[in-house]
Amino acid sequence: MQTRSPFFDDLADIMTSAAGAAAGAGEEVKSVIRAQADRFIADMDLVSREEFEVQKALTQKLLEDNEVLRAEIAAIKSAGKKPVSRKPRKPKAPS
Repeated sequence: MQTRSPFFDDLADIMTSAAGAAAGAGEEVKSVIRAQADRFIADMDLVSREEFEVQKALTQKLLEDNEVLRAEIAAIKSAGKKPVSRKPRKPKAPS
């Protein structure tokens, strides 16, 4: 009695080959999609994480400075002094 069938052995070999080919094709599709996504992102005008962090730090510093100035203005007003009003200067006409 034969314990191994050549038909099933061949079928198993074909299925193994098909699974390997499908995995290879899947990896190829992933790499193509990744390349297209990278190209799409590069075409957009996005900032890097480093640039974002620098802007975030500058904004935080400006907000802190703004709070200090508000406190100074409030102290001046509560002391009864009139804050100095600066009028914007008009640029001089070229001679």
